[in-house]
Amino acid sequence: MNWDIVKGKWKQAVGSAKSKWGELTDDDLQQIDGDRERMVGKVQEKYGVARDEAEKQVDDWAKKI
Repeated sequence: MNWDIVKGKWKQAVGSAKSKWGELTDDDLQQIDGDRERMVGKVQEKYGVARDEAEKQVDDWAKKI
């Protein structure tokens, strides 16, 4: 899925992101505001995974929403 679509539907995607990554707070998701790089960085920070793994998780999630 094109990330521009995710960004355009960010408000709807927030609920799905909360379900997948429970440690992301409302403030985190508000700061991310549909930006892929911020999303990858937050997943990496909160879950202590490598950048490649965070990118994979975010991209897999984006394909499903």
